[in-house]
Amino acid sequence: MTETLLVTGASGQLGRGVINHLLGAQKVAPAGIIAATRNPENLADLAARGVTVRAADFNDKASLEKAFAGADRVLIISTGDLDLKTGRRLKQHETAVAAAKLAGVSHLLYTSMPNPEPGSPVLFAGDHYGTEQAIKASGIAYTIFRNGWYQENLFLALPHAISSGKWYTSAGDGRVAHAARDDMAAAIAASLASGEKASHIYTLTGPQAYTTTEVAAMVSDVTGKPIEVVQVPDEGLTEGIKANGVPEDFARIIVSFDANTRAGRIGEVTDTVEMLSGRKSRTLRQFLEANRAALLG
Repeated sequence: MTETLLVTGASGQLGRGVINHLLGAQKVAPAGIIAATRNPENLADLAARGVTVRAADFNDKASLEKAFAGADRVLIISTGDLDLKTGRRLKQHETAVAAAKLAGVSHLLYTSMPNPEPGSPVLFAGDHYGTEQAIKASGIAYTIFRNGWYQENLFLALPHAISSGKWYTSAGDGRVAHAARDDMAAAIAASLASGEKASHIYTLTGPQAYTTTEVAAMVSDVTGKPIEVVQVPDEGLTEGIKANGVPEDFARIIVSFDANTRAGRIGEVTDTVEMLSGRKSRTLRQFLEANRAALLG
């Protein structure tokens, strides 16, 4: 019997990527896929291909229970609700886990982050750790993907660094193994479609980890623009980001990434993406070369 696979956040970039790989490389029939989203109208193209599209709001338990009905394997993509004051995102995820249990889901998959345990400098790490604990407590078999940072996240810092010639950071000599979002989507889709019954925790990373200085040198080589890396304290970096119009809470989150990098908590390199997806991971240089024009603005 074929299992029914459900993806939450299906209109987001990662969710869409997972569904594309389910339909493509994994050859899952459209009728075996449920795409859940707050905005079903955004998925008319998938509905036209035969994918079941359902409304699902993480702030509405009843909508999640209805969306999850009949699904065997459910991928919960962590929501983008980064509210540092209310703990809203963890509550959303806990609601989704409870709805999955009520719906009789046999396997839960979740997108977390590397090393989310207490003590992480990343200000929203507790959301992921709390969700992991809720999933384990549910008694449902699970696969947790501890996703490293996307190569695409570099668009937050690089265009300004390229245009100004200075990259302000507090990451020190810490390393990051940036991965392509689509590579992660391919790996997650393969696991979702695998029928695997056992519980797993996977850390998904790019193929090599670099310091900020090494990334800057590579960017300079690709773009022809010199970049000086300027190390500053966390407080100074926060103020500098706020001065560019970024709200304080989001500025603090961005700086907490650098603190996490500096602490050596995001430098791990695994081959799990390639192992799950069966395809070669895109390197950081390939990403920079493909996006050279966009980075130069």
